[in-house]
Amino acid sequence: MLQDNGKQDQLKAFEVNAKDRKYQFWKRKPLSIPVYSPTVFAKLEYIHDNPVKAGYCSSPEEYHYSSASFYESGVDDFGFISHHESY
Repeated sequence: MLQDNGKQDQLKAFEVNAKDRKYQFWKRKPLSIPVYSPTVFAKLEYIHDNPVKAGYCSSPEEYHYSSASFYESGVDDFGFISHHESY
């Protein structure tokens, strides 16, 4: 859209030196936080339920971009979830 509307000066702010893209509009690193208390774990459950409530999937574990399947199976598909404890 920026390119089509002659906004090249604004588009330059998003240029990156990457093999798979010329521009990047969002951060690529996932936000990971330690789940260290029952309160934080309850927030995690709330976050995991959001895609279900939005109708994207029928269970939290089905949503690809969620860590819910890790907490169910212990398999880390993302490569950054390293530990969990049940509360």
